[in-house]
Amino acid sequence: MFNFRTDLASERRDIYRKANKLEEINGIQTEQQKVNDNILIERVKITNEEGERAIGKPIGDYITIDMKNLKIAQDEEIEEASKVLTDELVKIIDKHIDKQGEILVVGLGNVYVTPDSLGPKVINEIEVTRHIIEYLPQYVEKGTRMVSAISPGVLGTTGIETLEILKGIVDNIKPKLIIVIDALASRSIERISSTVQISDTGIVPGAGVGNARNEISQNTLGIPVVAIGIPTVVETAVLVNDCLSLFIEKLQEEAKSNEYLNNLKEEDNYEKIKETLIPKDYNLIVTPKEIDDLVENMTSIVARGINMSL
Repeated sequence: MFNFRTDLASERRDIYRKANKLEEINGIQTEQQKVNDNILIERVKITNEEGERAIGKPIGDYITIDMKNLKIAQDEEIEEASKVLTDELVKIIDKHIDKQGEILVVGLGNVYVTPDSLGPKVINEIEVTRHIIEYLPQYVEKGTRMVSAISPGVLGTTGIETLEILKGIVDNIKPKLIIVIDALASRSIERISSTVQISDTGIVPGAGVGNARNEISQNTLGIPVVAIGIPTVVETAVLVNDCLSLFIEKLQEEAKSNEYLNNLKEEDNYEKIKETLIPKDYNLIVTPKEIDDLVENMTSIVARGINMSL
């Protein structure tokens, strides 16, 4: 299987198609929907084992929402992005549980590391209702869904695998579905904190940066797991590859007949660049200088989207 080094199903599909010179992959269905000039939705559905093997993702649905100009987004644009996320989230939740099914929201990551802090920050903004329904039911509208939330921390600070913590919680409070929020890795600098992936197949924390932990999914927890992931980092090799493509593109404008540059632009040079960087320990994980603002905007979008959908 390819060393994709990206968590996004849409990117894995594109990488596999390009490497194998395929128009489509058997077992994978895709469709795109343009919401407006700034928001594009791409839906990837893996339908059989061949599609699963091709891109290394389990059978299920993967919805990618690309959002432009988040660095300068105003509140109304954040609200609009939240509504798009809400609509997609409601569809995927309704496939698995009823309107009153209890939900546990889990924010993965390390709150002290900005690119990895999205999950814990979202948890702080989730409207939890389980304790109110249990202890003060007279103050809650009838039919309100039970929602609880937790940020379990990371193995390096707790000494406990996230899956072990979640198994204990699931056994005790018995939610019907889990929503997991986590930072992802991407193969495109354009997607950093401007893309949301929703899937109903769970998540493998750290897989995109080569530090895979135990899988959090229906297979390991016994209940459906909906994952919401946002890319916040890329590898140096990705950055160099993207910059090289942009550089070649610029040269192509000035020398359109240069066959070498045209061929180089068509290739995915990621693996070649990575092989050059790894021996010197230069294949770093990088994030933009504006990551604080981007994470704050994404935190608002994801938290509002979850709250409105629940």
